[in-house]
Amino acid sequence: MANLASLLRLPGSMKEISWQLLAGPVLIVMILSMMVLPLAPFILDLLFTFNISLSIMVLLVAMFTRRTLEFAAFPTILLFSTLLRLSLNVASTRVILLDGHTGSASAGRVIEAFGHFLVGGNFAIGIVVFIILVVINFMVITKGAGRIAEVGARFFLDGMPGKQMAIDADLNAGLIGEEEAKKRRLEITQEADFYGSMDGASKFVRGDAVAGLMIMILNVIGGLLVGMLQHNMSAGFAAESYTLLTIGDGLVAQIPALIISTAAGVIVTRVSTDQDVGQQMVSQLFANPKVMLLSAGILGLLGMVPNMPNFVFLLFTAILLGLAWHVRGQQQSGQNVTVPAILVRSTEEASWADVQLEDPLGMEVGYRLIPMVNIAQDGELLGRIRNIRKKFAQETGYLPPVIHIKDNLELAPGHYRFLIKGVEIAGGEAFPGRWMAINPGGATGKLPGELTQDPAFGLPAVWIETALREQAQTQGYTVVDASTVVVTHLNHLLNQFSGELFGRQEAQQLMDRVSQEMPKLTEDFIPAVVTLTTLHNVLKNLLNERVSIRDMRTIIETLVEHAPTHTDLHELTALVRIALGRSIVQQWFPGSSEMQIMGLDPALEKLLLQALQNAGGLEPGLAGKLLVQVQQALQHQDMLGAPPVLLVNHTLRPLLARFLRRSLPQMAVLSNLEIDDNRQVRMTFIIGSDKNNENKY
Repeated sequence: MANLASLLRLPGSMKEISWQLLAGPVLIVMILSMMVLPLAPFILDLLFTFNISLSIMVLLVAMFTRRTLEFAAFPTILLFSTLLRLSLNVASTRVILLDGHTGSASAGRVIEAFGHFLVGGNFAIGIVVFIILVVINFMVITKGAGRIAEVGARFFLDGMPGKQMAIDADLNAGLIGEEEAKKRRLEITQEADFYGSMDGASKFVRGDAVAGLMIMILNVIGGLLVGMLQHNMSAGFAAESYTLLTIGDGLVAQIPALIISTAAGVIVTRVSTDQDVGQQMVSQLFANPKVMLLSAGILGLLGMVPNMPNFVFLLFTAILLGLAWHVRGQQQSGQNVTVPAILVRSTEEASWADVQLEDPLGMEVGYRLIPMVNIAQDGELLGRIRNIRKKFAQETGYLPPVIHIKDNLELAPGHYRFLIKGVEIAGGEAFPGRWMAINPGGATGKLPGELTQDPAFGLPAVWIETALREQAQTQGYTVVDASTVVVTHLNHLLNQFSGELFGRQEAQQLMDRVSQEMPKLTEDFIPAVVTLTTLHNVLKNLLNERVSIRDMRTIIETLVEHAPTHTDLHELTALVRIALGRSIVQQWFPGSSEMQIMGLDPALEKLLLQALQNAGGLEPGLAGKLLVQVQQALQHQDMLGAPPVLLVNHTLRPLLARFLRRSLPQMAVLSNLEIDDNRQVRMTFIIGSDKNNENKY
């Protein structure tokens, strides 16, 4: 209350309070007042006129609305307008029963006009007209609009998952951004709320029609009793006086109700396009001149029948013929104009809009795989790709580029390929509806099908039919569907090329994200400590060695400490790796169990250090022998079920990591400074030694 009082004391505070905020409360207070307080006839005239104008405005807004959400407040307006009419009925009933004996103007000039002018002062005609309006409103418009709203709400809710998936597909395909996707999801939610509200709001209109009929009956009976018993009027005079007033009251309420019901019907029956209802009706009803010519011919024949209103029929025949001639002329002129327009467009100068940039990450599929990426055909590949991108971002520490998917008729029907900046990096083949049975090494027996290899890891596999799925699992095969094959391949490539996919733009976006969480840490970090280029290259080096960059706090703190005295990128990367040592070790050896790891023979290590000091690199003969022995060590590690990790001297680690990454990308090279002293290490294979027995480290 103190804050409200202080706000009201400010001279400019009322400018901050929009007048729209008061519309709802004022209307509610007005409705309650009309139900409780007696109103003068002039006030009733004002309120009845306001009710009529409100209904006309609602109908016009509904006519000019192009999308349902442009008039999302309609269900609420429908409720308020219904309450307004009912409260007006209560207020006018009070006035009619109190002062109806004084004359036809006792309840105001509006009711008098509707009771006398519109029905000629004949209460019998007025009753018939009123009942007809109620029947039209209740049985036709309201009932139909309510049914359409109910079915529309049901179908819209059933279609929501498909629309959400379509948005996710566009987002994964790069057709829209995150903001546009959020906007579309919000629109879908709002449309669902709107149709659900319309389903319930249509019941207000039906109840209003029934209430109007009951109020009229009660007014007529009450007027007869009041006129005859309290004012000593004759039965005929009382019936005429009070019934005419009641009919006027009913008509002045039912006509706006009919208009509002029509607006509700317009809202729920229209189809959302870039045109309003009037434009849709005119453009579609009068678009075909043949229809108007046939209609004119039928009316002309009827107009020549004897004893028919010939003038009226022939008049409309002439109007339709004129419209058909006008529309046909417009269509022909439009066709004639299109040829020069094409010529003009073809001679336009090339612009930067014609430049097509290469996508950072793309995927092309043959025509047989199109259903896998088509939401309309229940394709689930896009949803899985979305999950892969999220999983990669959570594990690696940055969001990979959006994968742009398109079909390529030059590919074989079941083939696909992945591209980085327009260059193919990998490809494979998939068969929708079939399953890939992968032999992890212990499967027994053979399966009928097409022999192949797992595209991600190169394991032997076979494409089988669905009926053989359980048999393959029983024989020890790993069975996956076509979508899983493609997604697993993509996940493998994302990890393999994570450094190449991490561009300068991703580095800036990552820094923006870190600045939101830790503003003090990143303050004056770029460019005062390091440039964005240096940070990008250090992070790229880490990603090339499959090191997660999630721990940006440690990375930034290490660079702040060492960047002023070290300018070499490889030295900075090595220092950051030492700081991240615990997480690097945990990546390969989770928990605190013993580390089964490969090592170098001291003699070989000394030889490599000498080669590094001479800056001549590895000799071809030494490099070949080293590569052969590393491959033997990897086979030994695979037999033990141990990770492919080599532990070397800190000085040698960058050299060996770059050398081995070319031929053995799955291998990791760790420095002895990156391992915590508390971890126990066991050498399972000594590269360069004749005795490859297990030794304690």
